[in-house]
Amino acid sequence: QVQLVESGGGLVQAGGSLRLSCAASGRIFSIGSMGWYRQAPGKQRELVAGATRGGSTNYADSVKGRFTISRDDAKNTVYLQMNTLTPEDTALYYCNAQVLVPPAPPTWREYWGQGTQVTVSS
Repeated sequence: QVQLVESGGGLVQAGGSLRLSCAASGRIFSIGSMGWYRQAPGKQRELVAGATRGGSTNYADSVKGRFTISRDDAKNTVYLQMNTLTPEDTALYYCNAQVLVPPAPPTWREYWGQGTQVTVSS
């Protein structure tokens, strides 16, 4: 079984920064797209940032210029650097990954982390 474990969430003042990390573990042949989603109370989960295995990235309009997604494939880890945080960024942040897993033939499956809370105070 593949697990995605997030870390780095916490409480920060408006204008501050946080860096989230998500490490995938288990029997993994390859990891395709990885991304970060967030969900605030009473709202739907939304894509914050995504990164393909080819290195392309995309961002929600609300975070462009402030957040940066990156990945270290040698560590099966994806990061989200969040700068100039605002209270509107407060949400539970989830890591997501498309993972190629055994048995043969390998199968692409989608996995989610447990979520890490980001709270931005004003």
